[in-house]
Amino acid sequence: MDYPNLQQFYIPEEQSIYLLSHDDAKKLKDWVSLCKQQLEQLGYTDIEMIGKGAFGFVFGGTNTAGRRLVFKFSRITLPQHVQDRLEEEAFMLGQVEHNLVPKLIDFQRIRGQAILVMERAVGLDLEQVSLKEGRLSPRLIVHIAAQMVTILLGLRSIAIKSRRPLVHGDIKPSNIVFDPSTENVALIDWGSSVFAQLDQNQQFVSNSVMELMSGDLQNSNARLGDVYFIGEDQLNGALSTPRFDEQGLAGTLYALASGQSCRFGHRAIPPTSLGLPLEFARVLESMLDENPQTRMKAGDYLLNNMAAMARALMVDLKESPEPHLIPVWSHSEVRDIDTVAYTSRKSFLKEEGVEESLQDLDDVQFDRYYKNFLQGMGETEKAFLASISRLAKYPVVGGLAVRWETDGVYIDSCLNLHDNALKKSFITSVNNMVNLARAIYRQGVFKSCFFNAKDTLHIERDTPEVPFQPAEGLLIPYEVSAAPELEDKSRIHSYFEDGKDPEEFLELPETIMDSLEQLNQIHHTGLIIFESLPTHLKIHSYYRLLDPRREEEFKDCLACILAAVPLITGLGVSGFMKMPYKDTRFFSHIDRLPEKYYPKNPKQYTTDHSLSVEEQRQPVSSPLQV
Repeated sequence: MDYPNLQQFYIPEEQSIYLLSHDDAKKLKDWVSLCKQQLEQLGYTDIEMIGKGAFGFVFGGTNTAGRRLVFKFSRITLPQHVQDRLEEEAFMLGQVEHNLVPKLIDFQRIRGQAILVMERAVGLDLEQVSLKEGRLSPRLIVHIAAQMVTILLGLRSIAIKSRRPLVHGDIKPSNIVFDPSTENVALIDWGSSVFAQLDQNQQFVSNSVMELMSGDLQNSNARLGDVYFIGEDQLNGALSTPRFDEQGLAGTLYALASGQSCRFGHRAIPPTSLGLPLEFARVLESMLDENPQTRMKAGDYLLNNMAAMARALMVDLKESPEPHLIPVWSHSEVRDIDTVAYTSRKSFLKEEGVEESLQDLDDVQFDRYYKNFLQGMGETEKAFLASISRLAKYPVVGGLAVRWETDGVYIDSCLNLHDNALKKSFITSVNNMVNLARAIYRQGVFKSCFFNAKDTLHIERDTPEVPFQPAEGLLIPYEVSAAPELEDKSRIHSYFEDGKDPEEFLELPETIMDSLEQLNQIHHTGLIIFESLPTHLKIHSYYRLLDPRREEEFKDCLACILAAVPLITGLGVSGFMKMPYKDTRFFSHIDRLPEKYYPKNPKQYTTDHSLSVEEQRQPVSSPLQV
């Protein structure tokens, strides 16, 4: 099996440093340290890495005047023409003059390393806020929307020095910083921004007839933003237009209102089901519509009427706790977990035209899109996969098995959340996953394991011809339940009951398989995944023994597995998951969730807001026929 294909088993966009080989991890740490040293030599203090993406790393720091700044470094491993994008980003950011956009401070090169310096917005990005809080309140969604609309209107020339319409191109929650003390937002990351080729009326943008005649009116200058949020026009390479940002904003507001990390779920979980004001919800739903004319009409309505919608009386309503659609165990003890998801998504997704398309692409976002096998899928299937990816952003370990049958959906689960403060948000994300699964009509099984990358064991060898040899003292970690958790043996959920996964290419030696079968007879929950690369073996695991009386036997089985590692030959991945008991939850299919709107008079509803559709209905001044 080729090395690149092994990377497809990870959903996170950036592989955890704990999954890198020793040499690769050292190179990354050394390079981050070098960046910090360079900034310190320039006189900046309080240097910290605050983010990383496909094109670079972002650091925060303070200058001698006490001003908080952001420093963006391009990845030196990227081709030079891609690294040069940082200078282009600095130029585009320098064009923008808006009080909700942090200003450009400087762009400089140090020993060939490009650095962009800008103001640092106060607060957290909205993706972090969403993961922490879950669904944002309808009042806050409307307030954020009103501020973002002022930015979009400004980008149509008012806030641009050259007076030419500018497209941000990558509006998404993680690119909007939110200050909880003032509830102000700031739009950041202008790496995908370009001057618009078409205006909002789809007319060519030019300052003169000569410019219009000499310009390239056939090829798009647009850059690809995050494929989980941009609209179809931008994804398909249309000429750049301010409409791109309307689509990004619609996807962002929908994701924040629903507690998701993408725009794709709007058919199963529509904006009209999220408790938003009726007028706003219907406009948002129309902005996510398949019909381009409907999207444009809704975008115009939002920009023209958002100020009026934002003046409506809104308060944060006290919501009833969400029900647990499937069990979730939360632990008061907070563990520092770097969660990674391993899934069977390859067999779940459609792969139409993937290989042919990849050959001609030179874009990190497109590469990510195709490698995650999203192209060619239905919207709800994409949203389901993204919901699994979102679960991996929490400190969670365990597993899921979703089985679709003609009569509905069956879900087995064992989810352990190690931070009680995130329970509300996590329950929302889990319930979204369940509801998206219910809206998918197919037959098959989707399995997902969540493990802590910090517990991954690494075994390296000099060449593929010599066996992997575990270091002396190496142990597979496990936890022990304080007391036996008894169950009916007939309800044991076996490692092997679902049969061999068709996409696992690594054949494990019989010795390891025998130990796993013996382990299967001991009451426990967990998973183990072997990932064999040419010179690097990773053993990912999460184990919790539920019968302390058999700990010695359990420990011996794990030791036998490690002792048989030198017998592993070949490349690929093989994994096994065990539920503590079989507590299958059944759900009937749905097409979409029912309507639920913000009450017309919120003062009447301060405690219980499980309102009927009739109670929530209110007059709509919108001319949109939706």
